[in-house]
Amino acid sequence: MRIAEVGDLAMLQLPNNKQTIFKLEANREYQTHKGSVHHNDLIGSPWGRIVETHLGASYLFIPPTLHDLLRNTRRSSQIVFPKDIGYILLRLSIGPGTRVLEAGTGSGALTTAFAWMVGDRGRVISYDRRKDMQDLSRQNLERVDLADRVDFFLQDIAEGIDEKDLDAVFLDLPKPELYLSQIHEALANGGVLGTILPTTNQVAAYLSTIEKEDFDSVDVAEILLRFYKPVAERLRPTDRMIAHTGYLIFARRMHT
Repeated sequence: MRIAEVGDLAMLQLPNNKQTIFKLEANREYQTHKGSVHHNDLIGSPWGRIVETHLGASYLFIPPTLHDLLRNTRRSSQIVFPKDIGYILLRLSIGPGTRVLEAGTGSGALTTAFAWMVGDRGRVISYDRRKDMQDLSRQNLERVDLADRVDFFLQDIAEGIDEKDLDAVFLDLPKPELYLSQIHEALANGGVLGTILPTTNQVAAYLSTIEKEDFDSVDVAEILLRFYKPVAERLRPTDRMIAHTGYLIFARRMHT
């Protein structure tokens, strides 16, 4: 039986699926709008049980998944959606020990996913020109205890990339075609380059450039996700669908 321990990330979830995530610490109290919960009452107890606040509100006590962490990312800009992140992680082959660089830190949702997956032996390198965005991303990573796996650089990759022989690179920039020479120098032979772009004209401009560079195995994908109402007697799609969020382009660095 799995039990909650000091230092674990915990999540309280209401019946309407509203969630709150926090770290378990001895002798602390967590305040919600429906009352408070003492950490000591949670530490050492099994996951998956119902707990009550001092006002009698009932919460489901569970460990957060990566999906939960991404949904609760504090943002000041559009984040890469979880439906896209899952495919990005697969295509870039992100796992324990991977060294991955991202350019365009944003609010840190993708950074969080990278940091979660690379483990203690891997490394995430994140470049951005905006200090406010990196400050927010760092706060989001610190909140979920993953900041120690990320190196933040307040720098435009047009000025160059210090890291070499990277396993993967991901670009969330409006004109990624401007930086292909820098990426080629930073990626290891056979390394994977991923990019996200919102419009077809941006994708076309990118493709027309990457065709002339030393990259191969280029493809473009779009991920659509449709949920269903989980009611056995009237199973049907939900009224809203998470449709277009961005075009994903992947390529491999060739040896030259």
